Amino acid sequence: QRQLVESGGGLVQPGGSLRLSCAASGSISGINAMGWGRQAPGKERESLAAIHNGGSTEYSESAKGRFTISRDNAENTVYLQMRSLKPEDTAVYYCFAVAGKSIYWGQGTQVTVSS
Repeated sequence: QRQLVESGGGLVQPGGSLRLSCAASGSISGINAMGWGRQAPGKERESLAAIHNGGSTEYSESAKGRFTISRDNAENTVYLQMRSLKPEDTAVYYCFAVAGKSIYWGQGTQVTVSS
């Protein structure tokens, strides 16, 4: 069993910053990458960023330039630092872990960007 627990969501004003955290527990030895996605109301879930065990990162066009993914291997935690947030970034943000051909998702944390 692998469990992913996100935290750090909330309400932030446009232009503000927020850092999301995701702690992995359980059977984590097979995980070779972790990342973040989001789902806005009425839209499909999209992947934002991923970080591999070796440290290499990938970003979607939506995330490039404003979001930074990082990982603390000792704590089995992945972070998403978000800057210059916009109202259109409002969504439920999900952490995911890739283990072989399987993808595991967390329960999500709500991020609302509004004045």
